[in-house]
Amino acid sequence: MSGILDLLTSDLGKQIIGGVSNTSNQSEGKTADVLKMAMPFLLGAMKKNASTPQGAEGLLGALSGGKHDGGILDNLGGLFAGGVDKSVTDDGAGILGHILGNSQPTVENAISQKSGVDAGSVAQILKVAAPILMGVLGKQSRQNKVQDSNGLGDLLGGMLGGQPKEEQSFIESLLDADGDGSIIDDVAGMVLGGDKKKKGGIGGLLGGLFGK
Repeated sequence: MSGILDLLTSDLGKQIIGGVSNTSNQSEGKTADVLKMAMPFLLGAMKKNASTPQGAEGLLGALSGGKHDGGILDNLGGLFAGGVDKSVTDDGAGILGHILGNSQPTVENAISQKSGVDAGSVAQILKVAAPILMGVLGKQSRQNKVQDSNGLGDLLGGMLGGQPKEEQSFIESLLDADGDGSIIDDVAGMVLGGDKKKKGGIGGLLGGLFGK
């Protein structure tokens, strides 16, 4: 199973980067930098959430519901031609809202600081990237006949694998730098130099991921 960073360096990935670059008016190099940080981060957040029965059920439901079956990958030319349709970015905003909740601006600012891309453009890139990522997950889950939480965990773990060690450790440290279970606090603390010990934690931030 290909890792998410392998996907971004493939021909399909180059098409995604090029299309998202045009949509956000950022260079392909900067767009690639944002996606290489954001995609594993979002996958890692999903994997943490899917470790609970409720989170796994919600994500499996979203992947099998038809909306995120991978069809978006079959017509990337149409997706990016003339600008990305509002329905796609609205879907992306919904996905990000479920994963990040009220801390979405904190994450966008963290990626902005690390990549050198302004936070507004990062937000735009993530809104397009999220439905594409869900499409990749949906396609992979069908190909691998994922039907339960164990299969889902294996799928997400496999897609997070295959990264250079320094990239993998960076993402892991972003996800939970101090082992307290709180992703967003650690992003703020590690990248922005903020207070890592704010109240909240993974349950509150990610508990509603694709929930009913």
